[in-house]
Amino acid sequence: MFTKSIRWRLQLWFAFLLICTLSGFGIASFEVYRTRQLKQVDERLGPRVEALSRIVRGPQFFRGGRPPFEPGRDRRGGRPPGQFDSFPPPGSEDRRLPAIPPRDLLESVGGPSLPLPPDLERTLREDLETGIYFLIWNGDGTRLDASTNAPADLPRPPAMPPDSGPHFRTRDGHREAYEFNREGRAVLVGTSIATDLEARRGFALMLVGAGLSVLALGLGGGWFIASRALRPLQDISATASRISGGHLAERINVADTENELGQLAGVLNSTFARLEAAFAQQKQFTADASHELRTPIAVLLSEAQTTLARPRTAEEYRETLEACLETAQQMRRLTESLLELARFDAGQEKLRHEPVDLAEIVRTSVELVQPLAAEKDIKIHCDLAPVQVLGDEVRLGQIITNLVTNAIRYNKPAGEVRVQTRLDANTAVLTVTDTGPGIAPEDLPHIFERFYRADKSRTTAHGRTGLGLAICKAIVDAHGGTIEAQSAPEAGSNFIVRLPQPTG
Repeated sequence: MFTKSIRWRLQLWFAFLLICTLSGFGIASFEVYRTRQLKQVDERLGPRVEALSRIVRGPQFFRGGRPPFEPGRDRRGGRPPGQFDSFPPPGSEDRRLPAIPPRDLLESVGGPSLPLPPDLERTLREDLETGIYFLIWNGDGTRLDASTNAPADLPRPPAMPPDSGPHFRTRDGHREAYEFNREGRAVLVGTSIATDLEARRGFALMLVGAGLSVLALGLGGGWFIASRALRPLQDISATASRISGGHLAERINVADTENELGQLAGVLNSTFARLEAAFAQQKQFTADASHELRTPIAVLLSEAQTTLARPRTAEEYRETLEACLETAQQMRRLTESLLELARFDAGQEKLRHEPVDLAEIVRTSVELVQPLAAEKDIKIHCDLAPVQVLGDEVRLGQIITNLVTNAIRYNKPAGEVRVQTRLDANTAVLTVTDTGPGIAPEDLPHIFERFYRADKSRTTAHGRTGLGLAICKAIVDAHGGTIEAQSAPEAGSNFIVRLPQPTG
């Protein structure tokens, strides 16, 4: 299912965040635009409703005539159009100016019409052309006066505290400002905002279109980025599938993964390389084991067939049985070595980890191989310092016996073998050095491989399987140590074993 895809999950999450961001930005932008529109309308309606509210204030309203003006003003009002605060202070009623209400401005409502100052009259006339209307209600709710373009069925707004300033409302496509005075009279000034609403709808459509465009662009870019980011994972999966199909030489192309996935690709390539080497080693090991077992089996079959081909003397039968016994023992040693290596490979070999003196183990092992050294006329020199290690005494003895035996067998006549133990930076060091012909440089990196023989002329006929050093390395690795060889042609060989000391 697509919801289980990492790419789709990233895309859905990115789409959710983008939609939330665009929606928030669009709503905020639309609200700012709407508020600015209403503020512009309110700035036009507010001064007009305040001016009309001052005119209808006081008991002298509708006693006839135009409201008086402040001292020092001329008969036309003395203020620029739009400034409607010229209502006189109390006590100046005696300076009223006669006025004839303009019948083309005010509608007749059955009572005296509203007397208007000239500047306000001029402004209201201009407002008729722009669609601004006004209405005035008495305290009992009856309409006192209204402009000729005012709606006929407009009800009186709900009562508000007197002289609390203009209040604004939006009603049926109109914006209106209204105010109440202490006499209970209400003044309302309004205008149609149909044009503003149309512009608002256009702005909303523009925001929606822009948001959809940005959303499409963002989702397209997110899909491209996610596809490009996840492409290495697809390459890794495809490469792993090919490797699992048997193409062990396949590797992930790390040139296109110069990011966090590049580290993963590098680790996987290293793992694949080790797997390839392990499979190759296993394949080679199987082939070598088959070859090594084929030889003694062939010897057994040959001896048996030859003996049964004709009657033999007792001595000839004895010789045949001795040859078969030697071959069977050789096969037993080989199979035991193979089983031993298999247990180490599977981690099933149980080793004891207890403090032991490496020098004592060396002395015991050297005594075991001393007869072989005497037979070969090889002298063994020991320089043994007491060194404690944490390990299995039997297995450590096996390492030392194997290394010293090899140093005796691959030595020159009347040669020497030197065995040394010492402590180096909290590490126990064992060295076995011989005076033999040495190991060729091309053979040195392979001497710890299974069934590898530097001297190809030496075969299992000499009782050796080519697994001794491989077993030594497996034992050293199981103890957490290292083993290495140093040699040069005609300069002898030096094997160095390093083992950790007990802690605490």
